[in-house]
Order: sequence, then C-alpha cells, then structure tokens
Amino acid sequence: MRTRPQGDAGQAFPIYIMMVAGLLFLALAFFAVGKASALRNGSQGAADAAALAAAQKARDNFGTGFYASLPTNVLDLFLNTPFTPPCYEADRLAAANDAKRTLCYPTPGYLRDRVTVEVKGNKPVDSPVLPGSENKKAKAKATALIEFRCPNPKAVDFNSDGVQDLFIFTCRNGKILEIAPASPPPWESVSRTLFDVRLVDQ
Repeated sequence: MRTRPQGDAGQAFPIYIMMVAGLLFLALAFFAVGKASALRNGSQGAADAAALAAAQKARDNFGTGFYASLPTNVLDLFLNTPFTPPCYEADRLAAANDAKRTLCYPTPGYLRDRVTVEVKGNKPVDSPVLPGSENKKAKAKATALIEFRCPNPKAVDFNSDGVQDLFIFTCRNGKILEIAPASPPPWESVSRTLFDVRLVDQ
C-alpha cells in the first residue's frame, strides 16, 4: 500500500493561510466600502435636511417684506430682491444629523430662489485597508428651491385713491388667497400656500 509523503500537507498549509488572509482582506475591504457608503448616505441626508431647513426659514422670514410690497403694488421688486439665507438653520440641522455645514449660499431668481448647502460628516471612514481613510470624511451637497406659486395677483382699489385695498392670488395649487394689506393675515397661515419649498437637483 502506497503512503502519501509527509511533506504534502505542509506544502498546502501556506496556500491555505494565504487564502484565509485574502478572504479576510476582502471582507475588511467590503466592510470599509459599506461604511463609506453609509457615511456618504448619512451626509447626504444631513445636506438635504440642512438645505430644506434654511429654505423654510427663509420663507418664514419673507413675511414683512412681502406684505410691505403689496400696498404700492411692487411685488415684482420684492420677488427680484436678493436675500440672505438663514444659514444658522442649516448649521442646526447639519449638527442634528452628525455633520458640519461647510457652505451655504443663495442663487436668486425671479419667482424661484435657491439655497445650496454643503456639509461634511463628523465621522471618518477610518479603515485599516484604505490608506488615509482615518481623516477621510463624507461630503454632500443639496439645493432647496423656494418657489413663488401665486404670480399675477389681481389688485382691487375700492376707493379709487391709487392704493390697492385687496390682492387676490390664484395659485398653481388651485388655492385662492385674498390679502388686504391694511390687515394682512398671519404670515404662517399663508406662506405655505404662496411659497413652495422642495429639494431639487443641483
């Protein structure tokens, strides 16, 4: 009966070790990629929330200027006026989502203003298989649109004194608003009808 030389088992052992090491490296690499992807998704969520928060706060702040533009019918001037986005709201929402705001800027446009926010996540990838990943943090950008959706209001001058007493807004969402500049309704009750806020592609 033939017997296998004793050296065969010893020759296979290094190959086995190399295979296990290779599989372990692949597992760590997949884990690192998965962690990086999760951090990227988290940063994108933070950017989305931050951009929306800044845009919504900007809409809330429009009230005084919007109402002031109605008595003399200078709404077009108001809608063309550049604004400063309340980036402190972007800071707050970014921090709540474990990120830090790095940029926040407006892009004014008639009837359609934009607020763009860029964030960087607080946690690094920090993988032993990816050199330099101990300082690598996920970045993301989001843009929110503030759109005036009730253009071309009808103005009514009851006293024929040149001052418009009532503005009737017919909005694209089917709602009709009547605003008397002398006694305007609370801004919170009309702002969400007048202005739409939503995320858009950069």
